Amino acid sequence: MTLDIIIIPLSLVWVGSEITLARIKHSGSMDLRCDKSSLRVLWITIALAINFGIIFSFQSIGHFGNGSPIAPLTGLVLIVCGLIVRWIAILSLKGLFTVDVSFSKDHHLVMQGIYRFVRHPAYAGSLVSFLGLAFCFSNYISMVVIFVPIAAAFLHRIHIEEDALTNMFGGEYLDYCATTRRLIPGIF
Repeated sequence: MTLDIIIIPLSLVWVGSEITLARIKHSGSMDLRCDKSSLRVLWITIALAINFGIIFSFQSIGHFGNGSPIAPLTGLVLIVCGLIVRWIAILSLKGLFTVDVSFSKDHHLVMQGIYRFVRHPAYAGSLVSFLGLAFCFSNYISMVVIFVPIAAAFLHRIHIEEDALTNMFGGEYLDYCATTRRLIPGIF
């Protein structure tokens, strides 16, 4: 039995959940939108990176693990862990979560729960899942082609979001930044 029986359906559920979020959790017409097309950049980058990662996985170079299930199993665990972190973060925000960077009139900072440890846990979870997907291919080139551009797109989006949060909340957000890291607790 190969792990594809688990990885492919899990990936489809993952993609389906993200498409569903994108359709139902956009900002409202009265919200202040600050996205600067970062959501579009993110989606395009993800689509291109994954497609090129798949193409490279079929090439004869860059493979590791000699067919061992360790890398795909590691990838599977990372995908699941990343999705769990992402969904905890999304659910913690309740009605404040949108897929685009925006603020509603009753917006406030959430600094408790998972947000005590990192400022962008939903992005951190996504990055862990994409790293897991990259591991599933057992190919160094695919890993770089998938993870590096996606991480860069998320960092670009984080920059836009942090500028917007600073403009919206000023010193309150800056104080929060002084006590938390962006993506990895205690490190970054």
